[in-house]
Amino acid sequence: MLDLLLASLADGLLIGFVYGLAAMGMTLIWGVMRVINLGHGAVMALGMFGVFLISTGLGLNPYLALPLVGLAGLLFGLLMYGGAIHRILGGPYLSTLLATFAVNMMLIGVGTAVFTTTPRNVDISLGQLQLGPVTILGTRIVAALISVATAFGLYAFLYRTAPGKAIRAVANNRAAAELMGISSAATLALSFGIGTMLAAGAGGLIATFFPFTILAGESYQLKSFVIGVLGGLGNPTGALLGGLVLGVLEGLIAVFLPPTWVPVFEFGLFVVILLVRPSGLLGER
Repeated sequence: MLDLLLASLADGLLIGFVYGLAAMGMTLIWGVMRVINLGHGAVMALGMFGVFLISTGLGLNPYLALPLVGLAGLLFGLLMYGGAIHRILGGPYLSTLLATFAVNMMLIGVGTAVFTTTPRNVDISLGQLQLGPVTILGTRIVAALISVATAFGLYAFLYRTAPGKAIRAVANNRAAAELMGISSAATLALSFGIGTMLAAGAGGLIATFFPFTILAGESYQLKSFVIGVLGGLGNPTGALLGGLVLGVLEGLIAVFLPPTWVPVFEFGLFVVILLVRPSGLLGER
């Protein structure tokens, strides 16, 4: 039992890094523009198919396909912001919810027509690492390392570059940022694009773990909601921490209970955090 528990916890912890990466995209968008992106899961699913199509069609290693998928996610986010978000930004939250939900349904509809709901999988094996009784798959390790590197890259971008500082300024006080000569429209579009880029990249990494369909992103979108609240909405660092907590929780549940209990405990945790610490573990930013 102990060996199984250690293996499950290690697996959950590594997957948690990828969960955190996915949630970072959602929480960044919320923190900058107060928009809940209900198209987040569909973009993750497109990231999964992007890695699949590039790796099978062009023969590229799936990890080499990730930069292309990330770039496509960035461009799609810019288009989505300009077409569905920009004109209603600052209005009632319901308006942006409906707009992103409409995009989500269109992506799922087109994706289902093109790809059907037949499960796909990315065929890749990187061996395994044996640490005593614990066996860790190489794909989990690489995905965790990529997620951590991306998180550090996002932190450096936000705190060390001019566009990143502009994003933080607009998030803090949009009117004051505009008075200082910062284009809030361009900055918000870039923020949304980065959020969707992170979602697509996380989806691509998840595709190296599990089979997927065009509908697969919805469950990960729900996990991103839980992680965002757990770590602190608008706090990318908190999102990474929240992802680790959720991954460990899933690892524990898998040892003692059937997988069908996972959503029960996840959303139970969601409710508890809202009641006990609504600002999350690290607070909002």
